[in-house]
Amino acid sequence: MQNNAPIKDYVKLHAVILVWGFTGILGKVITVSSTSIVWYRTFLAFLALALYLIIRKQSFKIPQKTFWQYLGVGVIVALHWVFFFEALKVSTVSVTLVTLSSATLFTAILEPLIYRKKIVIYEMLFGLVVIAGLLMIFNYETQYQLGIIYSLISAFLVSLFTTINGIFVAKKGSPTLITMYEMLGSAVIITLFFAATGSLNLETLSLMNNGTETFWADLFYLLILSIVCTAIAFVVSVDVMKRLSPYTVTISVNMEPVYAIILALIFFGESEKMSMGFYFGSALIMATIFGNGIMKKFTSNK
Repeated sequence: MQNNAPIKDYVKLHAVILVWGFTGILGKVITVSSTSIVWYRTFLAFLALALYLIIRKQSFKIPQKTFWQYLGVGVIVALHWVFFFEALKVSTVSVTLVTLSSATLFTAILEPLIYRKKIVIYEMLFGLVVIAGLLMIFNYETQYQLGIIYSLISAFLVSLFTTINGIFVAKKGSPTLITMYEMLGSAVIITLFFAATGSLNLETLSLMNNGTETFWADLFYLLILSIVCTAIAFVVSVDVMKRLSPYTVTISVNMEPVYAIILALIFFGESEKMSMGFYFGSALIMATIFGNGIMKKFTSNK
């Protein structure tokens, strides 16, 4: 699988990761609330994936129990994105994406619990190093502590739904159907939240609140976020996974925070420059993530 993969698959994979890194940029410049961003992103992504399945002439039919399970995980996805975009609003792209990398720590804890596997000692040790890196960032970037907390919650939630999705895929669930129904579940729970808080109205979801110029900018960014960064990126990532090894995909995805920091510096300049403590803590976290990938490769070859 790995050795015969054409170079274009590696290019596609890193293009997708770059697009995911760009999500932070979009979340920073879109002017509507974090909850509204998630509603638009999930609803439009659901429509795009549904259209993709229709074009491919694939069935939407799944067992009723599975349907509700997918929608339930969609609730977790919605919460993850709400905290993610809120972290972007109150901190920076760099702080949010680096802190989000702590999802590997939460996965190391959740996988043994959910899959009933033995705890991997080196993953726990790496987890301690991640905590040290996060504490360093937390102490040096005190003005962004709320954003760091939101990012940590988001990281836990992304680890939770990713681990659960692993169970769905292992049961031969269609990745496209899983994602489509999870996007639907996310959009539904946000809609119910708006209804419960009395804010389900045109004013809440309107893109016109900040003027015509902002309307067209927000609409453009939301379409990119929903269709390019979510629906298309997902379809491409699933496609390349047919020819690239899980190790290559996993280790490559860890480049997302690096791409995000570079993009943030390009787009936002001085506002994204951090203290040396931030970069040292980030380096600790990134080194741990890559070290974890290398250890998995080493132990799997034994």
